[in-house]
Order: sequence, then C-alpha cells, then structure tokens
Amino acid sequence: MHKVRVWDLPTRLFHWALFVAVVGLVTTGKIGGNAMVWHFRFGYCVFALLLFRIIWGLIGGRWSRFASFIHSPANVIAYLRGRGKPEHSIGHSPIGAGSVFALLGFLSAQVATGLVSDDEIAFSGPLTKFVSGAVVNQATWYHKAVGQWVIIALVVVHIIAVLFYLWGKRRNLITPMVVGDKHLDAPALASRDDALSRGIAAVVMVLCGAGVAWVVSLGN
Repeated sequence: MHKVRVWDLPTRLFHWALFVAVVGLVTTGKIGGNAMVWHFRFGYCVFALLLFRIIWGLIGGRWSRFASFIHSPANVIAYLRGRGKPEHSIGHSPIGAGSVFALLGFLSAQVATGLVSDDEIAFSGPLTKFVSGAVVNQATWYHKAVGQWVIIALVVVHIIAVLFYLWGKRRNLITPMVVGDKHLDAPALASRDDALSRGIAAVVMVLCGAGVAWVVSLGN
C-alpha cells in the first residue's frame, strides 16, 4: 500500500467548516425569529468559503483542483458501468465530482438569492436596495421554496453516499478528509500541502472574508 497526501489541510478545513456552516444555516433558517441574525452570519460564512473554494480549485493541491475532477460524459458512463480509471479512486470520482459541483452551484445560488431576499418582517439581505421589488420577490421565493430544499437534499444524498461507500464498498472516505492521506494500491502524485501552500490558503481566506465584509457593508 502507498500512503499519499490527497486532501491538503486547507481543503479539509474548508470541507468541515462548510458542513458546520450549512447545518447552522439550515437550522437557524428553520427556527426563524431572533435566530435569523445567526442565519445571516452563517450565510456570510458560506459566501466566504465558496469564494475560497473557487480560488483554491484553481491554485490548491493537485486533487483539490477542479482540473483533477472535471470528467467527460464518457468517463462518467464508464465509471457507472464499472470501468472506472485508477485515478477515479484517488480524488473525487466522477459521481463524487458531480455532487461537489452541484453543491457548490446550488449553495452559490442560495447565497446570491439570500443577499437580495426580504422576509417582510425584520430581516432583508444587504443588497436588496440595489434590485427591483420583482427581483427581491423572485429571489425570496426561490430562497425559501426551492433552494433550501435542494441544499438539504444534496447534503442528505452526500451523507448517504459516504455511508454507502463505507458500509457497502468498504471504502472509508471520511478518514482521508480528516487526516489528508489515502492508502492506495499504486503510487500516485500527492497534493502539495506544506507551510507555503497553507500560508497562501490563509491569505486567500482572509481576502475572501474581507470581500464578503465589503459586500455586506454596501447595505449599510
């Protein structure tokens, strides 16, 4: 067996931070009332994390880059038919990649609509004043009636898939996302995960947080 660093520390921290933020986002949204203050805070956290992941998907560790898990339709079909390539078991498989892109896409839509939503009670997104009432109404409808349920469904499917791999295929996907390493049958190129790359990630995260803070300040 070959021990390979697949998930760099920034990717792992992003993954678990996003999980906590999404759970907090859904929970506070369901509670409503005074919890909406935290709903917005969790939303801003998700916003910053998404910006970070987009950038890290371009400059991060090998297996965290989008280029490593953008698969052609032919590759997806072959994987579903049991003819996957060896590299499909290293980073994100074609199915896993689809799940990642779907979650990032719908979370982005949820954040975007949240920024221009208005609950018509006490809370409104910081950018509502920059769009028309019709846009606010449409965004609010999507955010409440569609987006949140899609996010919940994707998270549930993701968890079920991880458990299926753990119990059905005897492949532990959780531990590598905690420690970063996978034990592979054949050698593979590792993701860069040194002090420099982690420092760059920290700077990127700070800049993303600052960018979100600036967007939010536009509503003041």
